[in-house]
Amino acid sequence: MPFRPSHSLLDCELLNLASAFCQLQLPFFFIPLVEMASTTLICDTQPWKDLKAHTEDIKKTHLRDLMNDKERCESMMVEFDGMFLDYSRQCATLETIDKLYKLAEAASLKQQINRMYSGEHINSTENRSVLHVALRAPRDAVINSDGKNVVPDVWNVLDKIKDFSEKVRNGSWVGATGKPLKDVIAIGIGGSFLGPLFVHAALQTDPEAVEFAKGRQLRFLANVDPIDVARNIAGLNPETTLVVVVSKTFTTAETMLNARTLREWISSALGPSAVAKHMVAVSTNLTLVEKFGIDPNNAFAFWDWVGGRYSVCSAVGVLPLSLQYGFSIVEKFLKGASSIDEHFRSAPFEKNIPVLLGLLSVWNVSFLGYPARAILPYSQALEKFAPHIQQVSMESNGKGVSIDGVPLPYEAGEIDFGEPGTNGQHSFYQLIHQGRVIPCDFIGIVKSQQPVYLKGEVVSNHDELMSNFFAQPDALAYGKTAEQLLKENVSQHLIPHKTFSGNRPSLSLLLPSLNAYNIGQLLASYEHRVTVEGFVWGINSFDQWGVELGKSLATQVRKQLNASRTKSEPVEGFNFSTTTLLTRYLQRWRYDLSEILEIHGNLGKKMIIPPSSQMHTHV
Repeated sequence: MPFRPSHSLLDCELLNLASAFCQLQLPFFFIPLVEMASTTLICDTQPWKDLKAHTEDIKKTHLRDLMNDKERCESMMVEFDGMFLDYSRQCATLETIDKLYKLAEAASLKQQINRMYSGEHINSTENRSVLHVALRAPRDAVINSDGKNVVPDVWNVLDKIKDFSEKVRNGSWVGATGKPLKDVIAIGIGGSFLGPLFVHAALQTDPEAVEFAKGRQLRFLANVDPIDVARNIAGLNPETTLVVVVSKTFTTAETMLNARTLREWISSALGPSAVAKHMVAVSTNLTLVEKFGIDPNNAFAFWDWVGGRYSVCSAVGVLPLSLQYGFSIVEKFLKGASSIDEHFRSAPFEKNIPVLLGLLSVWNVSFLGYPARAILPYSQALEKFAPHIQQVSMESNGKGVSIDGVPLPYEAGEIDFGEPGTNGQHSFYQLIHQGRVIPCDFIGIVKSQQPVYLKGEVVSNHDELMSNFFAQPDALAYGKTAEQLLKENVSQHLIPHKTFSGNRPSLSLLLPSLNAYNIGQLLASYEHRVTVEGFVWGINSFDQWGVELGKSLATQVRKQLNASRTKSEPVEGFNFSTTTLLTRYLQRWRYDLSEILEIHGNLGKKMIIPPSSQMHTHV
């Protein structure tokens, strides 16, 4: 029967109860007579079993031979809105792709996509809709959540951001001393940082965006490490700096400590009343925003149907990016993402770029057994893309149970990493070529943001870069045989070291340029790819309970550190290892603090900062 995930928490509890009785190995008559949930894991379906059997056929093939089949290669190329996907270097035949479509049908993929777009609470563990697509929908679109069209709310916030960012940029909103605010520090962590940073890094060298950003700086403060604070405010003047605090609840520990630190930086230089002119918020907790000292009128909302890692198109990213580049640039970014949203929702699977990307990932992870994926953009402007996708993918699909809480008997999720080419070639490509098999995403750009042509050179700088983009996938696919090396008169003892097995899968994604619109396309394509994987695996890609345990344990440590420092209480309640580490840390901390206070005479001050940091504050 078709795989249709159940969303009943009661069903989940019953399954877990039955599982517990089975583990106790009690006689059958001891098991309570309850109605069992009709949950079917995707691995129990016939298409999954067919693909499992099919892997034996694929193991007998080699990409050297598959690449000789022109019809196959041509059918594995898809184009949409300027984007061109070539997945012919995947270890797959046309039969494989057909079987993956049948798997998608068994997973009710089309229905799942429709459920997401219609605002159903597909994030069942948190009872929420998943509607990041609404963040970039056209103004006249209708996307409902709980019976309400949320698009007008989205555009109310976008209009507010446009108005505010234009006031700051044209100088009608000034700081406490009357100076224009030309520098912005955005405070946030995780999804409130990685996505906006990726887009900012990609726009920094786009010619159009560069013009709009002249004379302005945008920095991101994420790490609670004081080094990150020091680096972010180094060289900045509080009089000309605007701080954007991004926290939905205004309670995130790291973000709020950093926010209090910069509040002190501003108020110690300009007075406490300056906070209202130099700090704004992206939050829904207006009470805590006001208590912090920020005018609630200067808070920009987002909603619980937006997951943190999917929030770059909300005020989380749009506000700081609009302050830096102007709203018109950011609106183009939103339109690029919206184009892919519509493509994902409506295109048939054989022409649907996110669907194909997702199904191929499932094939590589769950059937071919490749647990990692390398994201290799041949553009330095995309240097922060892989770190962002690490979170989007690994926080979304790093799950060990189905959406109904049933342990998965198959592998789901993948390890994402990457580096721009050609830097990565001189780093980890050795392992990719001759070590473990790691499927690779090669991302290339036809037109460079910053072209350079040197007289007398064989090719331009961008052509040199792209020569590697085209060569590396073939090197991975074809490899080099011992016979070829013998013909090249390579010494016998070196042949094993210079042999490349090949048959290493990759795909190539080619974009016409890298402007704001294309950046939005790229973002949405990867967001939806992750969604497809989760729908097929039958997991919840939109919660992240895995980040909670460490945070709760950190609360206990925080209490201990405070008690030890303020009351000299001994370390108690931890295992031997943690106790030893904490004790050594506290002993060393006391010595370091005494040394700092003795040198700089900062006793009683709220901020203790060595002058080498060059922070503009009264210390």
